Amino acid sequence: MGKTSKDYLSEVLRVNLTDTEYEWLTTAVEKILDSRSKKELYITYSLSTSKIQDRPITDFGEKDFAWKTYLELQEASTLEISRIYLLIAALQSDDNFLQPVQQLIQVADKTELETFLKYLILLPNAEHFKFVAVEALRTNIANVFNAISQNNPYPSKFFETEEWNQMYLKAAFMQQNLKKIPEIDTMANKELARIISDYAHERWAASRSVDPLFWRPVSNFLDESLLKDIERLFQSEDKREQKAATLVCYNSESEKAKKLLNQYDTYFQAVENGDLNWKNIE
Repeated sequence: MGKTSKDYLSEVLRVNLTDTEYEWLTTAVEKILDSRSKKELYITYSLSTSKIQDRPITDFGEKDFAWKTYLELQEASTLEISRIYLLIAALQSDDNFLQPVQQLIQVADKTELETFLKYLILLPNAEHFKFVAVEALRTNIANVFNAISQNNPYPSKFFETEEWNQMYLKAAFMQQNLKKIPEIDTMANKELARIISDYAHERWAASRSVDPLFWRPVSNFLDESLLKDIERLFQSEDKREQKAATLVCYNSESEKAKKLLNQYDTYFQAVENGDLNWKNIE
């Protein structure tokens, strides 16, 4: 049997915590599992802040763990991973810990909530915690919203289409970095393309700009209205908008989009050569 998330995180913590910190954590976890007590879970979770110094993790251990790159990308810290390890251990040991963990998340402060959201994907039966991910879409606190929307595989795996669309639109509305939202091409859909067009028209009517990256999901859904939007981008004085229009049409199967691409071909060769893509549109 291969190593579980709990096994891997235990190894990571072993080399990044002090001996005293690691001994306290593992002893506390054993006590929770032996007693099956949610009270012990809450006490240990609460005490972790004073027992474990929060430091950046510098050694992520073996290379073959599925989530190693993800933890590095999230710049995981010792306190964050200690808390997630604690929750994973409890959840794996007994289904009766599910409700206490859900309650713990519901009363979390802002910093704790960020941690939960960033690492929800690691929890056993992660779909049971979707409520907190969806609730995070309603916040205007950028750090909390970005914890679920940026560099996070959870939404594309567990969100319904409407929820994912809401997240994408909210990211644009909050002017967050759309490059950091994973699986945009996979999650693209006709309704989202319509929403993007409607939102752009609202912004233009108010003489406001639209992030050129916002148009990425529309390539496969170019109706007459959207084609007019894309032509407007081609005719813009903003080179980033011209590049976005080129990428939209290049990735489309629409014959009318190909005609636009032939008409406005300034950046066609750059895309064709692989020198221009959605990651380097700046």
